[in-house]
Amino acid sequence: MPELPEVETIAGGLDRRVAGDTVESVWIGSRKQPLKSPAGVIASTLEGKRIVRVHRAGKHIVFDLEGESRAAGTASQKKKAKPAVRGQTRQAASLQRSAQWIVHLGMTGRMVVSEPAADIAKHTHLIAKLASGRELRFIDPRMFGKLSVHAGGFDPGGVEPLEVSEERFVELFRGRKTPIKSALLNQKLLRGVGNIYADESLFRAGIRPRRRAAVVTRVQLCKLHAAVREVLREAIALGGSSISDYVDADGEEGFFQLQHRVYGREGQPCLVCGTAIRRVVLAGRSSHYCSKCQE
Repeated sequence: MPELPEVETIAGGLDRRVAGDTVESVWIGSRKQPLKSPAGVIASTLEGKRIVRVHRAGKHIVFDLEGESRAAGTASQKKKAKPAVRGQTRQAASLQRSAQWIVHLGMTGRMVVSEPAADIAKHTHLIAKLASGRELRFIDPRMFGKLSVHAGGFDPGGVEPLEVSEERFVELFRGRKTPIKSALLNQKLLRGVGNIYADESLFRAGIRPRRRAAVVTRVQLCKLHAAVREVLREAIALGGSSISDYVDADGEEGFFQLQHRVYGREGQPCLVCGTAIRRVVLAGRSSHYCSKCQE
């Protein structure tokens, strides 16, 4: 699943390429799984809107939109759309002038800018035609990604790891009985950090993933705060980690996977001490660590 550095990279690339452009029309496929807002509401909200900015909130890509929305979707969507219920009518009214389009990539989702003549990939669920002649395409083979629209002020919850102070970071984890790795993955506490960067941060801070957060000392939590920020910034600079389907808005892979010190290196020697990297499973997620470098 794309984590904070990958989503930051994609959002930044999209912002550079489509900010200022206008959505002329929207096609949405027939599969309902990727939709958190009704297809007709998504289409009518996006069509006619100018993309003011694209940015990241947690693991979500956020398109800030403004302008007069069109009353409905395309002709093909009108034929498919069910009559709007009262709640949907109120929602559509609140999205008329300004709105936010929220994209969560799930495990295999991609949001790319394409030329109209480019082949449409299998599992393409949305195509937004832009005034510039290009297209925004949302592709998601496993359909764990989600598309929705909001009136504004979208808040995914949790604290932004690149902005949180050391004191606030310590407060988030102090006294918690869950393993520190599980606490790092809790999006209600710290948003955007996932499996890869939790493992890499814990290694740099010298903390084993299974240690209960309550017994991690203040000094160690301060080291972890610095490690999380360092790892995330390095990963963003290298365009994220491409270990599965991840590519950026231009279809390019990231390079931070070449800098992984523990993640995905089970059985290989630790780059610091030579001890074989171990793997354990916490809450269904693989965790990688060095038994010598991490206490």
